[in-house]
Amino acid sequence: MFQGEKVILRPVRREDLPLLNQFNNDVEVELAGGGDPPMPQPLPMLEAEYEQSWSKGGRDSANFVIEADGKCIGGCALFQFEATAQVCELGITIGDKEYWGQGYGRDAVRTLVHYGFQYRNLHKVFLRVHARNQRAIRAYRAVGFVEEGRLRAQVWSNGAYDDLIVMGMLREEWAAQR
Repeated sequence: MFQGEKVILRPVRREDLPLLNQFNNDVEVELAGGGDPPMPQPLPMLEAEYEQSWSKGGRDSANFVIEADGKCIGGCALFQFEATAQVCELGITIGDKEYWGQGYGRDAVRTLVHYGFQYRNLHKVFLRVHARNQRAIRAYRAVGFVEEGRLRAQVWSNGAYDDLIVMGMLREEWAAQR
């Protein structure tokens, strides 16, 4: 659907759910993502979320599978859309560890940001990342995100408190890179 240099962002398909569920249940992947604490997620729960999301229809969500070499390697999304300010949040997970540290995440973020500004007419895209996730922070900076704020000792992750960094990119910053 949307082609990057290394990845394709495409809609989530029912047949992707078992693999996405496997990624969601991998503690190392979950900790790298910096989201909620790792918790077991039964496949029926993910299937129910998928059914609920697609049954209500609409065009508000922007959830994608990240595909490389013909296979699903993770997922990314734009969410929490604020219509008045034209702002949303970005999230990404590279679940296939064979693709870590090789630029696939950076390419997926770049492609997703392009989608948001070019096709969704966004003014700003922001994200939240744990301060210990230096690999992700380097990737976000390489795409053009800048640190906008830091909440000290905001999150509990893997046995310790960590700062939560908020990063953002404005449309004009994205356009200047092109």
